[in-house]
Amino acid sequence: MSKTGAELLFELISQRYERGSTLITSNLPFEEWTETFGTERLTGALLDRLTHHVNILEMNGESYRLNQSRARLAAANK
Repeated sequence: MSKTGAELLFELISQRYERGSTLITSNLPFEEWTETFGTERLTGALLDRLTHHVNILEMNGESYRLNQSRARLAAANK
């Protein structure tokens, strides 16, 4: 993500903080978010806002999209 993109996302999250619900999905653990957002400072501030008053749902399992693709492929090969 570009620096500008990361800053815009942070601004969006900051404006919504304690004003409305926000749903974010990711396939990355929090430890790897710094690689996406570029700096530890920005990532820390973003996670601070996101994880305050939060419910974290960690889901492990097969990809729903992968299962759909396999079903389409199986149907096409019949």
